Amino acid sequence: MTDQTTPAPATTPAPTDGAANRRSLAGAAVQLGTEVSINFGSSLAGLVIPVVGSFVVVAVRQLVMVVAVLPFYRPKRAELTWRRLWPAVALGVVLAIMNVTFYESVHLLGLGVAATIEFLGPLAIALASSRRVLDVICALAAGAGVVLLIGPGASDAEGIDPWGVAFALTAAAAWAGYILLTRRVAVGLPGLEGLTVASIVSLALLVPFAVATFDPAVIDWAVVGLLLGVGVLSSALPYSLDTWILRRISPRIYAIVTSFGPVIAAVFGWLVLSETFSPTEAIAILIVCGAAGTALATQRSRPKSQLEQTAEGMA
Repeated sequence: MTDQTTPAPATTPAPTDGAANRRSLAGAAVQLGTEVSINFGSSLAGLVIPVVGSFVVVAVRQLVMVVAVLPFYRPKRAELTWRRLWPAVALGVVLAIMNVTFYESVHLLGLGVAATIEFLGPLAIALASSRRVLDVICALAAGAGVVLLIGPGASDAEGIDPWGVAFALTAAAAWAGYILLTRRVAVGLPGLEGLTVASIVSLALLVPFAVATFDPAVIDWAVVGLLLGVGVLSSALPYSLDTWILRRISPRIYAIVTSFGPVIAAVFGWLVLSETFSPTEAIAILIVCGAAGTALATQRSRPKSQLEQTAEGMA
């Protein structure tokens, strides 16, 4: 029998609904800013890829990110185990694949079209566990929008490059893996440790290809400035913030905010790359974004247990 006069052990109070809402709102607002940053950086990449190639652009991106995050990484030898770090290593592989294939698709299709096709990745993640009829309708609508975007009459007389579509679809699959792995890395590894390991792995994979395709004759200060701008806007800034964001919002909310991405990409494609869109292409991009936004915004989150709320409050 316990002593009734002994006080119960103290527990960490769960965050209130108001605090949780503020955390979620802050995470969503920061993510919207990263969407603008990524797509502006992608438009700059569209300017420099024809000069130096995709591998050089992505390698510089990863180099900038490594330089930005490595000073904050203080590993302990006992923690450098495969069991602990494999999600970060896998994230590095996915980062390399996602960025190279996306930039190749931007080069072949244009930023607005490539970003819209790539968005099928996070949309698939958001709808994967759904059983609602509305979600099925929205998924079909999004698919119809992509068909409109890459079908006959959607582009110029040369039509859509099939390799560009293949690269964009590969980038979409890699982006889906990126979302899942980033969430796991954010929860399992403290601070920027996971991102630092992923950046080093990605850079190591890309350097041999970048060296093989590098032409020093094309480098000048304008090219260097564009490459650094791509690295900061598309990698160092948004990826450093993603772990912070995904500690505050669910993958579903992350995908909802991401649904604005194709429209933002199309705007920067128009402003920076002088891309033009036919009425059919513009409607297709809006259909994809509208279908995604409808499906994601109308889903209900699973109620969280007190333990989950407490853990999120301590993140």
